[in-house]
Amino acid sequence: MKTATQLAIFLANQPGALARVCTALAEAGINILALTTSDTVDHSVVRMVVSDPRQAIFLLEERGLLVVESEVLLLTGANQPGALAEISNRLAKAGINIDYLYCASSPDAPAGLLVLRVDNLRKARQVLRGLSAAQ
Repeated sequence: MKTATQLAIFLANQPGALARVCTALAEAGINILALTTSDTVDHSVVRMVVSDPRQAIFLLEERGLLVVESEVLLLTGANQPGALAEISNRLAKAGINIDYLYCASSPDAPAGLLVLRVDNLRKARQVLRGLSAAQ
């Protein structure tokens, strides 16, 4: 389990907006480790965890984009039924709210990556410590 800086980037909801961001990061040698998007009528919010958040923020703001950073938990967990149920139940019992999360794994992969934004990061780390799915 690690803590990481997540970037939220506000983009116009139009063709090519995400491509420009991804291209700029690639040209700078910055790897995208996790990504999710949500859209509204006029803009999209792209949340991502990258290999070099400081450089990415500078690069994106230099291009006139609004970037907001926040701390998230990165958990590598077992790709099996009940893994996310165990994590969410532990957090619920401790009174920790999950603001949002995103995850993915290949169907045949033994593990996946969970990106978790909670209202109490320090307490969540304590609650999830030792959980086999959060190693």
